[in-house]
Amino acid sequence: MDLFQIHYRHNSTYRQYCDYRKIVGEKVQSIKDIPFLPIDTFKSHTVQLNRFEAEITFESSGTTANTSSKHFVKKLSIYEKSFKTAFENFYGKAEDYCILALLPSYLERGGSSLVYMAEKLIQQSKHKQSGFYLNNHQTLYETLNELAKKGQKTLLIGVSFALLDFAERYKVNHPNLIVMETGGMKGRRKEIIREELHEILCNSFQLGSIHSEYGMTELLSQAYSKGNGKFYAPQWMKVLARKQDDPFSYANFGETAALNIVDLANIYSCPFIQTDDLGKVYADGSFEVLGRFDRATVRGCNLMVR
Repeated sequence: MDLFQIHYRHNSTYRQYCDYRKIVGEKVQSIKDIPFLPIDTFKSHTVQLNRFEAEITFESSGTTANTSSKHFVKKLSIYEKSFKTAFENFYGKAEDYCILALLPSYLERGGSSLVYMAEKLIQQSKHKQSGFYLNNHQTLYETLNELAKKGQKTLLIGVSFALLDFAERYKVNHPNLIVMETGGMKGRRKEIIREELHEILCNSFQLGSIHSEYGMTELLSQAYSKGNGKFYAPQWMKVLARKQDDPFSYANFGETAALNIVDLANIYSCPFIQTDDLGKVYADGSFEVLGRFDRATVRGCNLMVR
């Protein structure tokens, strides 16, 4: 509530949206009174608390026909604290893992917050075989086999199309492996539902479950799923369900709805984001991601539609 009042007074883009909605800051008394900024605003406006010189600007992939979102980050230390703390809360210390990143589409362009996170976790792991893989699948296969023989705990994080490309050519037997997909076919392959994706990957990697990461350019926090289709957010991130036919009303637990996100790490951009994702939110705070509104533009993370 404190952050809402600060952004209402000092974030000109957010204040403009509140004024359009005829929201009076003093009358906002609960989280459900807070207006959530439509995510496409990051494409059309500069979203900043006051004005500042950004340490880094993260940019969404989008498509050649669409304008990219830009997230101006005032303090990288906040982003780093957010993703490192969340990772440790869900998985333990990065030093315990060899971390392999299969993120070719993100590496091929600049300004990816996902690549930045992966790079820092790789550095933190300090394992000599941790690193990025572009399209060198044979080397990745050989590395996974070496790590399996050593019994090394390993995390392979990858974009969906790249993991599928790898899974079509190789089978891996590594009992101490976690495979984490970040969603997204990036226009490289036909979209498939998450269950089908995970079934293919489970078969190839001989695992009982595939993990998932839920994040986006406009957020500085991530939620994780360990394979049951439900994501869990860190304590400073909250997901709310709004009705599909009324963006200003809230849906019941377990009802298919659109997702609003509170991300308290977005101190200097906007902590209240109205996404284009469809999903379900449950009473324990977990949530599912089911797809996107048809009107929503193609984005990089978790596009699978039921």
